[in-house]
Amino acid sequence: MESEKPSFEPFRLFSSPRSGFLEQSEPPLPPPPPSVQVFPSEVSSSVKYTVEPVELGGLTLLKGRVSTQDVFTLSNSDLVPGKYEGGLKLWEGSLDLVKALRSEVQNGHLSFAGKRVLELGCGHGLPGIFASLEGAAAIHFQDFNAEVLRCLTIPNVNSNIPNFQPPSVQVTKSNVGAEIGFFAGDWREMHKLLPYAQNDERDLNVSSEQSLDAQYDIILMAETVYSISTLPHLYELIKKCLTPSHGVVYMAAKKHYFGVGGGTRRFLSVVEKDGVLASSLVAEVADGSSNVREVWKLSFK
Repeated sequence: MESEKPSFEPFRLFSSPRSGFLEQSEPPLPPPPPSVQVFPSEVSSSVKYTVEPVELGGLTLLKGRVSTQDVFTLSNSDLVPGKYEGGLKLWEGSLDLVKALRSEVQNGHLSFAGKRVLELGCGHGLPGIFASLEGAAAIHFQDFNAEVLRCLTIPNVNSNIPNFQPPSVQVTKSNVGAEIGFFAGDWREMHKLLPYAQNDERDLNVSSEQSLDAQYDIILMAETVYSISTLPHLYELIKKCLTPSHGVVYMAAKKHYFGVGGGTRRFLSVVEKDGVLASSLVAEVADGSSNVREVWKLSFK
């Protein structure tokens, strides 16, 4: 059952700082792939893409399906850290996030109209697609693998957003005029590529006043906090991408990912230790079909 709080309350995982909480060792990852912008015209024509509807409490979106074997020469159940991060699977948290966002919009707690939106670890891109349908001015989709964007995300955007046409330009626009872009790569380097992220090299000639509110208004992410080793990189990217004055992050994930050590609470410990962002619980899903899932809202204090 999904429950929502009428007001946000500050969350503290610990009453005092603790050291060593994230120092559990993990095998070293291979070098990340280069960060690249994927143009909509690069959509794959060689991989079979099928589509089916998904019902989200009165909202119907379309979800694509492609074979992991066809795209990565891996079995459909494989996830290879540093090579393939599961972007071809529709994870439960993505659906939880869309439902929570829809409720936030209906309750007047959130508006996408005219906003710059970034979806991290997008996969199918359903939360970003929902933002576009709600009138966002810019939606940028990011995934670790360019192949996921070419074979799944771009076709899925094309299926859900009316009159989306993928021309050979840097970004494309939907029929409502939204700027839509696709970016692939590791979180450690992604701020150098994203158009609305702080980049020390790119922003040398931009005054602090101009760049203060030049980031993303809303960041969306689902099932991105399962790997302990990547949590600090994800958090640092969020701080580089989020508009300080009013930006918000909506994060959906499992409370704990048993066997890999990550989860919402592990990520929130990183947030709390830094002390820059405040967090509040938006929704909890405990349906018995999986680990307890949560949706959290983050913003600058």
